[in-house]
Amino acid sequence: MSPTVPDVTLRNGVLMPIVGFGVYQIPPDETESAVATALEVGYRHFDTAASYQNEEGVGRAIASSGLPREEVFVTTKLWIQEPGEDNARAAFEESLQRLGLEYVDLYLIHQPFGDYYSSWRAMQQIHDEGRARAIGVSNFHPDRLVDLIDHNRVAPHVNQIEVNPFFQRHDEQELMSGHGVQLEAWGGFAEGKNGLFTNPLLAAIGTTYGKSVGQVVLRWLIQREVVTIPKSVHRGRMEENLNVFDFALTDDDMARIASLDTGSTQFFDHRDPAMVAWLNGRKDVRTSSGSGPHRH
Repeated sequence: MSPTVPDVTLRNGVLMPIVGFGVYQIPPDETESAVATALEVGYRHFDTAASYQNEEGVGRAIASSGLPREEVFVTTKLWIQEPGEDNARAAFEESLQRLGLEYVDLYLIHQPFGDYYSSWRAMQQIHDEGRARAIGVSNFHPDRLVDLIDHNRVAPHVNQIEVNPFFQRHDEQELMSGHGVQLEAWGGFAEGKNGLFTNPLLAAIGTTYGKSVGQVVLRWLIQREVVTIPKSVHRGRMEENLNVFDFALTDDDMARIASLDTGSTQFFDHRDPAMVAWLNGRKDVRTSSGSGPHRH
């Protein structure tokens, strides 16, 4: 029997499963099969993006599942657009068409670059129309997040950022919570960087509960009330990543994991001018080869 995944409640009352399935870096021709398997395993929350170039596969798998639309939570993301609300709305329509859906549950601005203020105005309208049940941002540092909140009538419901044991961002979570913004993690496993899956401390905690390092990390995120979207194309790992609701970390476990925080990204800095220039140069993500640094 598939475990029941608890929800977090967004500021506007929308329920969002705390564990989802991410499809970043799954090739387009493998996405439908991976998502179909994830649905069989019990996932009901899926995270894609225009820049991942695999929205179609996500949509086909959901359509083929036979599940009622309201039982599946779907997130997609708006890439860096040319200025203007019309361009953002057009990009949203294209994502909906690729997904084969009438609405998404969460629509995010993918990167804090370009004229994202005009994009946010369009997203507020899309939210008003009920075509995105919630809206948010991704990769926004606190200064940009607060500025966006202060100059718009709808604050982001979610900010999806890198969070893992080596980059824990507790202060940012506290700030977001004060503004009613839900923290969602990408890169929860740090893609195995810095020896995460063989880390002695995490492994020792896992041994205590008969759990893997990955399960310990997911449980740590869940107990911090951070939404997480692990990715795998292997059924056994998908099942393992959902099998994290039958144990709980102690306060001592959480404190020990806190000691791993380096305070630094394990990928790249969104404030690095060279990275900003590279990301801004990728205007048409639907025809890009996707080569280059991690673009989550």
